[in-house]
Amino acid sequence: MVSSHRILVAFPVHEAGLKILHELGEVIVRPDLREGDEWIVALQEIDALIIGPQRLSADAIKAASRLQVIGRHGVGFDNIDLATATERKIVVTWTPGILGETVADLTFCLIISVMRRVPQGIENVRLGLWNRGLELGNDVHGKTIGIIGLGDIGSRVARRARGFGMTVLYADSVRKNPELEKELQATYLPLNLILQKADVVSIHAPLTEETRCLIGGRELSLMKKGAFLVNTSRGAIVDEAALREALERGTISGAALDVLADEPPSPGNPLLKVRNAVITPHMASATQENRERMATVVAEDVARVLSGHKPLYPLNPEAVVARGLLD
Repeated sequence: MVSSHRILVAFPVHEAGLKILHELGEVIVRPDLREGDEWIVALQEIDALIIGPQRLSADAIKAASRLQVIGRHGVGFDNIDLATATERKIVVTWTPGILGETVADLTFCLIISVMRRVPQGIENVRLGLWNRGLELGNDVHGKTIGIIGLGDIGSRVARRARGFGMTVLYADSVRKNPELEKELQATYLPLNLILQKADVVSIHAPLTEETRCLIGGRELSLMKKGAFLVNTSRGAIVDEAALREALERGTISGAALDVLADEPPSPGNPLLKVRNAVITPHMASATQENRERMATVVAEDVARVLSGHKPLYPLNPEAVVARGLLD
């Protein structure tokens, strides 16, 4: 039986998730909504919200007087004012442990692309240039990779790197992980040493006050002259102005970015004009299989909360307790 719940879906969600949501009540699909008056009005009469990476501020949350649950379609939650949601007893869920393999695939795709200069080769062919020696890249196999953040995604990237015979170094602000070190034959080093030793540095850290602009001008200057930087985590972890300067000066050989500090970037973003920068549109989790898995998980957790039950993946357990949700 359909209830009176109203659910706003402000992100493209796979049909498998929408099917679950339609069984709960009225579903309003508006992936075009962003901050502004229309966004605030849309939030005022809904019981549940599903969002992607768009910002959900404290003011927006306060405007949503009926809101019971926010489902984050993804693993990054720095775009949500979690403290305000918790204060208002709004449960926030996410989809951890689902997109790890998919993001690791794209990460390694970017590593190979930037090191072997694949995009430049494609561009040359389209320009009518057929010269196999025009774009001399670098071998990937046997190189040293430095992984910043050996969590769910970082460890999967490490496994792929071992398949390429790479030496794996890692830094993690949270903890060393002896078990993973043994399994992956990975070596823990402070960040500064990783930057000095690695042929390619891959970022897999969450965005926090500590990691914002973690890679700036000083850090880029520590990297090998022929090294590469890959970021599939959060754009603001890298100082983009410093990165552009390092790329243009040849301080490092190249960078591959699936994320930027401001998305979508303005047409005038200088990084878009740097030839040794490979930039993709935050597509690391964008596969048909993964989107179906994520949509199902986020929709099922929203259904649990709306029916008075604990979600499987809460970000703020305090709100779960405050709402008295059942096992």
